[in-house]
Parts: sequence; structure tokens; C-alpha cells
Amino acid sequence: MDFCAAGSSGLTEAEEAEIETIRQHRQELLEDIKRLKEEIAEVFAEIECFQNAEERQQADNNPGEQIRQEFLFWKTSVLEIPELPCEVTKTWPFILSLTFLLVCSRLSQRDKLLCLGRKKFNMDPAKGIQYLIEHEVLSPDLQEIAKFLHKGEGLNKTAIGDYLGGRDPTNIQILQAFVACHQFANLNLVQALRQFLWSFRLPGEAQKIDRMMEAFANWYCKCNPGVFQSTDTCYILSFSIIMLNTSLHNPNVKDKPPFERFVSINRGIDNGGDLPEELLKNLFESIKNEPFSIPEDDGNDLTHTFFNPNREGWLLKLGGRVKTWKRRWFILTDNCLYYFEYTTDKEPLGIIPLENLSVRKVDDPKKPNCFELFNPNCKGQKIKACKTDGDGKVVEGKHQSYKISAATPAERDGWIEAIRTSITQDPFYDLVSARKKKIASKN
Repeated sequence: MDFCAAGSSGLTEAEEAEIETIRQHRQELLEDIKRLKEEIAEVFAEIECFQNAEERQQADNNPGEQIRQEFLFWKTSVLEIPELPCEVTKTWPFILSLTFLLVCSRLSQRDKLLCLGRKKFNMDPAKGIQYLIEHEVLSPDLQEIAKFLHKGEGLNKTAIGDYLGGRDPTNIQILQAFVACHQFANLNLVQALRQFLWSFRLPGEAQKIDRMMEAFANWYCKCNPGVFQSTDTCYILSFSIIMLNTSLHNPNVKDKPPFERFVSINRGIDNGGDLPEELLKNLFESIKNEPFSIPEDDGNDLTHTFFNPNREGWLLKLGGRVKTWKRRWFILTDNCLYYFEYTTDKEPLGIIPLENLSVRKVDDPKKPNCFELFNPNCKGQKIKACKTDGDGKVVEGKHQSYKISAATPAERDGWIEAIRTSITQDPFYDLVSARKKKIASKN
């Protein structure tokens, strides 16, 4: 903004003096804006240089609070400075509002990194954690990583379980810190298990389950000294409760176990002695009246289901209604057989639950190396499975059996063995049996 020289504009002396005052105020305002920019740069530098874990965690819990406090400090301190001209103080609220928006945009960038890191975690937990640490969204401190997983916002419960069950020493330390985030003091075992099993989904691999339940038993006994004589007792009883939950509430289990059977299978597990019947009765009734709540995974992306499959590969599948052979990518995991059109597909064309099914070699006049999935107890009935039709809708499968062809006899035999293992495998019983033998050997 330019002003005309005095005497050439026809202005009075008073008007010229007012123009000079405005010119001075304008210069002062420009200097204050420059100083404000420097202060903004300093705040941005502070935001990017969080050094201690406490500040990082506070930012995770309420990332906007620090920014709001800075804003209030600037607003209060600046507006109360008496030396600033009136025009400047009237302009400050607007400038500070813009500053607040600028800082929030930087905060928005951090949120974008956090969102992307969560997505990476749900696809590959180790890479997701590495990404968040490299972009300084998450502290490398193992305690902070455990708290991040325990908070679980936007994280896939299956991915959390897969990561915590890892055998790497770092994973084990994070698992122990994760378990310690739970407050088990003065809770009975069922209450503690409800809290624990809601924070993630148990993986299917026996070694991972063993590590996670071992950590749970150790922490529960530490929080509740004197309840059990050893952590082995807590470990075995925890598995018994989980299996009891399945037996009582799985509709496919027809023979519901009575309380007496629950007592019987837990005899001698407390360092060779029996647990109080009243304790077992309370645990039994709690599970009978209210089953465990299994957490639903966030989002609709099924990709996380296919971490560490038991087996995967190309096979030919015979259609149910239209008897044509089609090449499909098969993945065997979690007691289900999934098949896709392409290896890059995120959602399967069909899902075949293997419960109550059997597998066997069969001959086919058109294709070699065939095997068949069938229900030995319900011949002539359709297998309970689902697939997507041409319109993308999920519909019931039309197979009474599934005939599948492999490229070689060795591949066929490998698939048959893997499917049989998946059908019969129940790691809980094996883990409990091994721990009972350990107790027996001590006595």
C-alpha cells in the first residue's frame, strides 16, 4: 500500500499525520508477523523433536492438546502486551487463527502417517511397526509399542495376535509388556481371560498360543499371588476354560460337558493336588452363562486371514453345477480352504470350511492327481460352503463334494496331508497334555 507525499494530495495536516501513524503501525505489524513466523518455525521444530516417550504417548492419547495449549499461550501473552498498537492487537486473533490452522495441518500429516502405518501393520505387522518407528510416529521403546498394540485403535486383532506370538526375543519382550497392560488384580480367571482374549485374536499356531498363554499365566499369578500354587496350574486351567467355552457354546458339539466332567479333567493340576470345587464351580457357571466374546477384526479386508497359511498354490477345481475345470489359487488356513481367481485378489471367490469333512484320493477320467473333499456323515447333501456369483453376491455353494486336481502326485499328496492335519489339529489338547505331563514328572 503506497501513500501520496504530503502537500501533493490536498490533505490537511491532521490527515497527513493520520497517514503517517498508519504507516508506522503497518511497519510494526509487518515486523510482528515476521516474529510470529519465527515462533511458528520454532514450534514446528519442537513438534518434530519429541524426545521422550512420555511426550510421545501423550501425543498419541490426545495429539491436539499440546497444539491448543500453545495457541492459548500465544493468544493470552500477545494480546496482553500493552505496547502493541490497537490495530495490531485487533489483527492478532486472525493471525493466530491462521497459525493454529497451519499447525493443525502439520498434525494432520502425522495422522496420515499413523493411518498408513496402521494399514501396513494389518497387512504385515513387523513392517507396520518398522514404518511407524522410522517416521517417528511411534517410539522404538518396547513398552510404548506394547501400549500401542494394547490400545489397538485401527489395528487388526488377528494381526496383533500374530505379532505378539512371534518367537523373536523382541516380540517376546513386547508380549510380556502387552500382557502387563492388563489389570488382573482381584479378578477370577474367567474375568481375566475375558479381558485378555478381547484385546487380540489367538493365532492358530500351537507355539504362538503356548507363548501367549504362558505370558498370561505368569502375569495373572503375579497379580493374584496365592490363588494357584504354580503358573502351570493357571496355564492348564486357562486352556480348560477355553475348551469348555467351545464345548458349551459351539452348536456343532452335541455332547455338552457337565460340571462333573470339568472337575474330572482338572484333577491333580495344582502341583498334584485338586483345586477347590467351589472355585471350579464358579468358573464353570460363568462360562456356561456367558460365552467369551471374540473380537471382530476392524475393516472388511480379508487379506490378514492369509498370513502364514498352512499351504497355498495353484490347483484345478471342478465346478458344482457346471462341470468344468477352472484354475484357482488355493490357500489353506484356519481350518478353511479358500480359493481365488488371482494371487493378488484380496477377497476369495469361495470358502470351504473343513469342519466335519474328510479328504481322499480319487480317480478322474479327464484330470490326473485328483483328491476329493466330502462329508462322510451326510452323503448326498450339499457341503456347507459359500462363493460369490457373477454379480458379486455371496451365495451358498452347490457341491456335494469338491473334486480338485494337482499338477503332480507329490503335490496332491502334500495337499491331502495338509488338509488332514488342518481338520484334525486342535493345539489346545496337545498343549494341555504336555503341561500335565510336566506336573506329573515333578511329583
